[in-house]
Amino acid sequence: MPFDPAKLATDTEAFCQELRPHEELCYAEHRFNDELVPLAKKYDLLGINVRPEFGGRGADNVAYFKALARIGREGTGVRTFFSGHLSIGAYPIQTWGSEELKRKYLPAAVRGDKVLAFGLTEPEAGSNPREMTTTYETRSDHYLLNGVKYLISNGGIADAIVVFGYPAGVPEGDPGRRISAFVVDTRSEGFTAESFTPNAKMGMPTSNTAMFQMENVVVPIGNRLGAEGDGFRIAMGTLVSGRLSVAAGCLGVIEDCLAEVIEYAKARSQHGKEIARHQLVQDHIAQIEMARVASESLVLRAAELKDRSEANRSDKDLASQVDLLAAQAKFFATNAAWDAADRAVQVFGGKGWSTLYRPGRHLMDVRVCRIYEGTDEILKLKIAAAVLGKGWEAFR
Repeated sequence: MPFDPAKLATDTEAFCQELRPHEELCYAEHRFNDELVPLAKKYDLLGINVRPEFGGRGADNVAYFKALARIGREGTGVRTFFSGHLSIGAYPIQTWGSEELKRKYLPAAVRGDKVLAFGLTEPEAGSNPREMTTTYETRSDHYLLNGVKYLISNGGIADAIVVFGYPAGVPEGDPGRRISAFVVDTRSEGFTAESFTPNAKMGMPTSNTAMFQMENVVVPIGNRLGAEGDGFRIAMGTLVSGRLSVAAGCLGVIEDCLAEVIEYAKARSQHGKEIARHQLVQDHIAQIEMARVASESLVLRAAELKDRSEANRSDKDLASQVDLLAAQAKFFATNAAWDAADRAVQVFGGKGWSTLYRPGRHLMDVRVCRIYEGTDEILKLKIAAAVLGKGWEAFR
């Protein structure tokens, strides 16, 4: 059956409406929303961008990121789950995994039997993943992985995680010291995860964030993604998908902030008239609307180009354009969402300074979007280097 974007939009809307009261309650109680996965399963949203032969919907990037934008209206924590499970979890398995590996994980992920995650960041390796200390040793029919990963979305609830590491014992500067990528089962002996308490984070209390440690974790040879040494390329390619998913989610945050301020400003009266009639309030509304329009344009343009690139994988120039557009969309939309949430809080006045209202929650939650999947600073350097030309990169 061909993919039906209208059906995806309808199912996504129904999911969001049913999820919202649970998310509101869980946010107030600062606990993980354990209704998220069952409801996503109910509406068949756990394989939006997974190909039909593995049980997914087979959505193109335009439809997928539109769905993430709608999901983003329900909160950055909700959208972050989908990014971890699909954009940076299922995506690298589907793109670089063997046929056997795809069959092993993707159908289960679509059914909701396995939650996926992506483990690149470490306590001392963030914006520069080449500084990671996780290692692997090659045995006859398996690998042994050792190391610690940090601030991993879905890390405490995942059944399988895409993990990156260096070959053990190979010194820095040696041409054989190249990162490889693996799919690690979290129930393996030697694997331990610890979830952050909701109060340990500034926002997103209903999502799961964790660190995990691997001590001689056995990983089958068949669980490697790509060839040995392909890990950095796989990580960077996956981050393009991840950055666009963050940008799409931030578009949803902007849309929700706009809807909230319109409704509130029309109902709230001060100085003898609705505050929507005050010029400075209208300035906030106009700025949020422009943030929405511009973010939507960037996200959809990047999504359309990504669809073209995936249909023409041999076109390296097209892939480079997508990489740059993803950085531009992520940088712009995350900052626009932060500003939109801040303006929405201002329109709400005293009520805005409370997580009982949606603008305050968005403001707290969306701040991390300017950090994960590429900080503002790294994306600025990437964008500037593209403008300046080859040889002008700040980091080579």
